[in-house]
Amino acid sequence: MVQPASTTTENVIQVRHLAKSYGDTVVLRDVSLAVPEGSVTAMIGPSGAGKSTVLRCMNLLEKPDSGEIEIDGHAINAGEKISPKNLAALRRSAGMVFQHFNLFPHMTVLRNISLPQERVLGRNKDEANTKSMELLTRMGLADKADHYPARCSGGQQQRIAIARALALGPRVMLFDEPTSALDPEVGVEVLEVMKELASEGMTMVVVTHEMGFAANVSDELVVMADGGIIESGDPHQIMSDPQHERTRRFLRAVLER
Repeated sequence: MVQPASTTTENVIQVRHLAKSYGDTVVLRDVSLAVPEGSVTAMIGPSGAGKSTVLRCMNLLEKPDSGEIEIDGHAINAGEKISPKNLAALRRSAGMVFQHFNLFPHMTVLRNISLPQERVLGRNKDEANTKSMELLTRMGLADKADHYPARCSGGQQQRIAIARALALGPRVMLFDEPTSALDPEVGVEVLEVMKELASEGMTMVVVTHEMGFAANVSDELVVMADGGIIESGDPHQIMSDPQHERTRRFLRAVLER
């Protein structure tokens, strides 16, 4: 389990004994972690380890078979009926950024960011547009407001997706391989935005193959394999002296290519 960095720091995310299977295929087995407020947790491991499924279970895009999830005080028990009100509250607390952007292609960039604010937060169109422009300016994309996503580069689309998630005022941000679909040079733009968020104290859980980000930006490193957490702790310690053979093999494969 990922332990709090300090006993005085509130854990804004608590995941307890998460399990998930698809038929006979076990995807997650007894996954537990705690993420302190203002910290960055990076999750690494081979493909199929269950990393993305953990994130998707955190905001109930996937319903776990068993276990408990608590984000910003909103608790979900997989064994109990989940009320729409509690589900909506949990999802408002956890912004999610996906690998493939998930922008609406038929809406302008501005509308992509404003519409969720109107639907989820009840903002009127002017309020939502004001917030959207503030975030687009922060992302260096104010001039793209009236464009459609297809006219934007992959890196720009991912920054738009980040702006869309931030517009709802989440307590935490969940990133699922946010640079894996991007060329390395373009991915740097997205990583810089994420580093800025980290420096401002945003609580983040990041599934990534960006070892530099995992080593130098995250406070906690979680290594997954075969549906479970096999190692967790200080990123530099794990990178330099992994304790599990599976971690050693994974890091050799990633760092030597």
